[in-house]
Amino acid sequence: MARRDESSDGREVPPARNPPQAEAPTMARSKLVRGVWIVTGLVLVGIGGVGIVVPGLPSTIFFILAAAAFSRSSARLERWLLNLPAVGPLVRDYRAGLGMRRRAKIMAVSMIVIAVGISTGLAIQSWTPRAIVLAAGAVGVVYVGWRVPTREMLDRAAAEGAG
Repeated sequence: MARRDESSDGREVPPARNPPQAEAPTMARSKLVRGVWIVTGLVLVGIGGVGIVVPGLPSTIFFILAAAAFSRSSARLERWLLNLPAVGPLVRDYRAGLGMRRRAKIMAVSMIVIAVGISTGLAIQSWTPRAIVLAAGAVGVVYVGWRVPTREMLDRAAAEGAG
């Protein structure tokens, strides 16, 4: 028999069918705090824009963080970001927990390896900073490679589960 909980007034409440979802962040009440979130979001969009053209600098994570900042400050700016043709789908996929496409993961890992290789091989002469950059690159590769879900695998698992 399914377990039933009682509400605060004593009535039985049927168990939830879906696991509880994280609540969306609420808009900041203070104009000052909203302003700080807007500036933060705009700075993150700027860094993400630079990351699109500079090899080795990630871009998507900055747009994801910008969307989070806008969700606390400006629904209009959040909508604008989510409707950008190249960026919006990536941020929406991240929010939905859909992961990255295999090709994007390969590109991300390749860019990390290339940037770290150039930095440690040509630009950094001292061993301590070189070790720090190598460790940071390794963390990035491990995170993207194993912690970020692969979209095609999620699609395949969903198709098998539905069939």
